[in-house]
Amino acid sequence: MIIAFTGHRPAKLGGYGPSPTQERIRAALRREILALQPSGAISGVALGVDQWAAEVCNELGIRWIAAVPFVGQEQIWPAAAQARYQELLATAAKVVIVSPGGFTKKKLQVRNEWMVDRAGVLLAVWDGSAGGTGNCVLYARQRSRRIITIHAQGP
Repeated sequence: MIIAFTGHRPAKLGGYGPSPTQERIRAALRREILALQPSGAISGVALGVDQWAAEVCNELGIRWIAAVPFVGQEQIWPAAAQARYQELLATAAKVVIVSPGGFTKKKLQVRNEWMVDRAGVLLAVWDGSAGGTGNCVLYARQRSRRIITIHAQGP
C-alpha cells in the first residue's frame, strides 16, 4: 500500500524553527507510518508537513516519491530552505514533475490529485480549515480513499 501526505505549512504549525508542535507532528507521523507499514509513500515536498513526512520516511527506510507540482516550487523560499529542499529531493526514490511550466495555484491541486490517485491512504495533518490541505482531503473523500487525520493543533 502507498500512502500520500498532505498538511499545513510551518506558519500554522508552530513556526519555521523547531517547536513542540513540530515535534508532536513528527512523532504522530512516525507512529502512523509505522502502524501502516506502507510499501512506499508520496510527498509533495512543500515546506512543513510534506518535508517532515519525507524526512520520517527516510528515517524509517521507506522509499518515497517526490511529487513536485512544477519546476521551481522552491524559488521563493529562503536560501537555506531551498538548499534543504534540494537535499531532500536527492533522497527520494523518484522525482516526478507533475505539471510543466512555472507556478500557477491550480498546479498545487493538480499535484494533490496526482498523489491521491496513486495512494491508498492519505495521511493529513489538518486543522479542518479551508485551503490546499482541505481541498486535498475533500478530493481523497471523493475518490473513496482512506484518510487518517492528525489534528494540527493537538488531540
